Amino acid sequence: MQARMKSPVMVIPEAMQAMFALSKSIEGRGLSPQTVQLVHLRASQINGCSVCVDMHWRAAKQAGESDERIFAVAAWQDAPYFTDAERAALALTECVTCLADRSDPVPDAVWNEAARYYDEKALSALQISIGIINMWNRLNIPTKQVAGEWIKSQEARSWVEKHAAGH
Repeated sequence: MQARMKSPVMVIPEAMQAMFALSKSIEGRGLSPQTVQLVHLRASQINGCSVCVDMHWRAAKQAGESDERIFAVAAWQDAPYFTDAERAALALTECVTCLADRSDPVPDAVWNEAARYYDEKALSALQISIGIINMWNRLNIPTKQVAGEWIKSQEARSWVEKHAAGH
């Protein structure tokens, strides 16, 4: 496998800095680092972004997630490993990631369930987190970035270490 080109954020480093700044903006807003990793893993599975799936299972593991929870993210609806709040976050993630798949992209029931568990700041952080991972997926997939390649870089190791520690 070979990428079509370098990642666009490697070609335009200011974009990478902006993406990292946006990611940093949600820290301490009521959304746990574990939930962020689960959301990022699920959206990346839906979108088929091998780079992000590869990265976020690793980051989830470093954040203390169990193998059972990581492996079950794709089938979270039928797995007993997730809290009601995490289920609400994952349901919202699926709706926001698949906006064009239904006439009512984010049904009130899904929104209201998420709002039960997350206050306005945390819900905002959740929405930004979902948007961020979808953006990463949309940068990686068209350019055919190769899973496992980015993780070898110093930037990736620093990112995973920083985000696994809850930053």
